[in-house]
Amino acid sequence: MPASPSSVVATPVVAIIGGGPAGLMAAEVIAASGARVMVFDAMPSVGRKFLLAGVGGMNITHSEPIGPFLQRYDQRSSALTPLISAFTPDQLQAWIHELGIQTFVGTSGRVFPKEMKAAPLLRAWLHRLKESGVSFHVRHRWLGWDDSGGLRFATAQGEQIIKADAVVLALGGGSWSRLGSDGAWVPLLAERGVEIAPLQASNCGFDVGWTPIFADKFAGVPLKSVALSFTSASGETHAKPGEFVVTQTGIEGSLVYAFSARIRDQINQQGSATIYVDLAPGRSLERVTTEVALPRGSRSLSSHLQSKLGITGVKAGLLREMLSKEEFANPLKLARTIKALPIRLTAPRPLDEAISTAGGITFEAMDRHLMLQRLPGVFCAGEMLDWEAPTGGYLLTACFASGRAAGSGAVQWLAQKHT
Repeated sequence: MPASPSSVVATPVVAIIGGGPAGLMAAEVIAASGARVMVFDAMPSVGRKFLLAGVGGMNITHSEPIGPFLQRYDQRSSALTPLISAFTPDQLQAWIHELGIQTFVGTSGRVFPKEMKAAPLLRAWLHRLKESGVSFHVRHRWLGWDDSGGLRFATAQGEQIIKADAVVLALGGGSWSRLGSDGAWVPLLAERGVEIAPLQASNCGFDVGWTPIFADKFAGVPLKSVALSFTSASGETHAKPGEFVVTQTGIEGSLVYAFSARIRDQINQQGSATIYVDLAPGRSLERVTTEVALPRGSRSLSSHLQSKLGITGVKAGLLREMLSKEEFANPLKLARTIKALPIRLTAPRPLDEAISTAGGITFEAMDRHLMLQRLPGVFCAGEMLDWEAPTGGYLLTACFASGRAAGSGAVQWLAQKHT
């Protein structure tokens, strides 16, 4: 909690707790105002989740028009609209270019750094922040506040107390705890009356309960050139082509992540959710039925399916997994299953395995500058807020934008406080 007015010095001191994209963006905005900025992180270095997310290709944002872009945030689109409108995907790209990092738009519309890596961007950014006077304090785990409003940190040298005139919390959600996002902040804020929606897995895999034979044979194998459809509890059917991966316990991957919020919510309500996978999306049911029913002579049914429909490997394995021997031999039943193979999902994978999290500090608990109503001078940003989005650059964009909004809010609050 911010220090009392009597301890405020001429140059305001702002503590940023959390060194991910949201915290670093808040630090940049606040440092530009002339305040002294201190960034604290529990890990040995900042930006660890950001760096790991960029290992397979750093997807910064998306190039689609701003209207559809904002709708990706679903129930929280209205809350995030003013934040992202103030720092749009185009402005984010321009900001990256100012750091000397070039970007390009991929075939899917996703925006990447030219080098496809997060490290060069982070290095350039940290250099600029240090040049602006921002100081970094790693291996500082935040423990809350002491009785006088000082910030408590656990360090290798023992507990330390830091006084600050304003605070920005950017501690992440509850996934990837080994990189610092462990959700340990939840009880610290809840005990001070801050409204927090329960953290849940988002952009996650799901458990199915394969037979051991299928799991051992196909775990890790991608299921390509398929389409997934899902009907929500409200009766809305959503379908999308793509690919996903069979795991030892179920399924995961980009196509699954696109539906994860709806699937998770239905599991919460009903105990399970069923998706339908089209194993031959380029062919109609009538054509598949015809191909399956064609005379096959001495060929096995498996060879026939491979020859006529390209059904082999994991696709054939899924049919064997989901159909009885009698159903597999029934041409009409087999054709219908090829076009709509049901997979019953029983639970999302554990929170720590998820790419991101839903839940967190509700927007109703903050003012429009992201300051906590119950804790004046304490601002929040990033994934610890109650929103979620699919992969594709939407997660990072909202983290950058909310960090910028929280930083601007802190600057305005300090200015009002000192006038």
